[in-house]
Amino acid sequence: MTRKVSRPFGKLNRRLLLKGAAAGGAAVATEAIGGFPTVWAQNTKDVTLVVAGGSYAVIKEIGEQAGKDLGFKLVMQAITDDFQINRSLTQPNTIDIDNIDSTKVPYLVGKGVLMPIPVAKYKQWADTVPLFTKNAYPNGEQASSQGLSPFNSLFYADKDGKKLANKATDFLTFVPTIYNADTLGIRPDLVGGRDKITSWKDLLDPKYKGKTALVDYAAVGVIDVAMALEARGDFKYGNKGNMTKDEIDKTIKIMIDLKKGGHFRSFWSTFDQSVNLMASGEVVIQSMWSPAVTAVRSRGIDCYYVPLKEGYRGWFVGLAPMAHLSGLKLDCAMQYINWYNSGWQGGFIAKQGYYSAVPATAKKFLTPEEWDYWYEGKPAAVDIKDPYGALMEKKGVTRDGGGIWDRMGNIACWNTVMDEDRYLTRRWNEFVSS
Repeated sequence: MTRKVSRPFGKLNRRLLLKGAAAGGAAVATEAIGGFPTVWAQNTKDVTLVVAGGSYAVIKEIGEQAGKDLGFKLVMQAITDDFQINRSLTQPNTIDIDNIDSTKVPYLVGKGVLMPIPVAKYKQWADTVPLFTKNAYPNGEQASSQGLSPFNSLFYADKDGKKLANKATDFLTFVPTIYNADTLGIRPDLVGGRDKITSWKDLLDPKYKGKTALVDYAAVGVIDVAMALEARGDFKYGNKGNMTKDEIDKTIKIMIDLKKGGHFRSFWSTFDQSVNLMASGEVVIQSMWSPAVTAVRSRGIDCYYVPLKEGYRGWFVGLAPMAHLSGLKLDCAMQYINWYNSGWQGGFIAKQGYYSAVPATAKKFLTPEEWDYWYEGKPAAVDIKDPYGALMEKKGVTRDGGGIWDRMGNIACWNTVMDEDRYLTRRWNEFVSS
């Protein structure tokens, strides 16, 4: 059942003073969302917000730090993609802030479960990378529009939040937070060296028969194959991120033939599966996430994230308040969303290989050596540690792919939800079971 967004953001005559309320316990004066002045006697320390999303972003330590800084409690609930969509639609009141990626937006927009965010309510917008604010790179060049690019998924057409816009507006679907550029992971020691893999087409090279793997997620796995097919010259897609039924059929037919011929060793669905496939040597080239490559290397095994010449597959996630929020809980939700990109989280998540939507604030929470390694692409001047203090990279190593704009500035296609998503999912299941 579709629920109307009944409590859009109103204008606040007085800002919610979280620090003062948390410290002194005084009543907080604000203006009710409907526009009527109200005095909130409840102290912010009594507020608890539930944040739900993927395990790569909904991290206990981030919630704990936010609680210390803001004075209220954050309950971080890591859930799977399919469960998050289902829960957001059928039990939206059990979530206060949805930590969603762009591919969730088409399933949730217009359903009345997310609250449109006025750009004016987000303090860090002016300092957010132009990739999100202008769909462009710092040099002014426009980013790829294939797939769910920022301009295809980040803005509502208006305050009602019923449909998406394909340009910047005054209302966000969610505040962008974390993003990265994905490519193929390889075992250099088992393929003859790092320079042996240079193109997406190498994923389909017969020499790697029985040694390749794909992520078992239709919307991503099929794009990885499409990148390979286009690079190999099989055919040119109109938009790899939004294929026609005919393009899906052509792609899946080739994939089924490859599978029946024994080309694919496995299809992984979890981070640990991808790490184990590569670390064991069962697979030498596969769809992979950047931290998984590092996890393999942490075992003393050479693993490389290849900067393929055709470019990367991009993705991004963010925070969206749920439509049921009002009053003090809504004020606190926006405080958390503003806190999230204020620096601490950006520094924390950088040490797992992800970028902050506001790099300038993240930089304050990184050492110069860490910033140079993670963002500038310079050789590590010291050993590089993860957020928990474990060794990630040894001194002298350079990040695969180089600096932020060497990687994010070369996005060929974004993670996506196609218009023919249901048809793609059906055909993908046929491929996996073939």
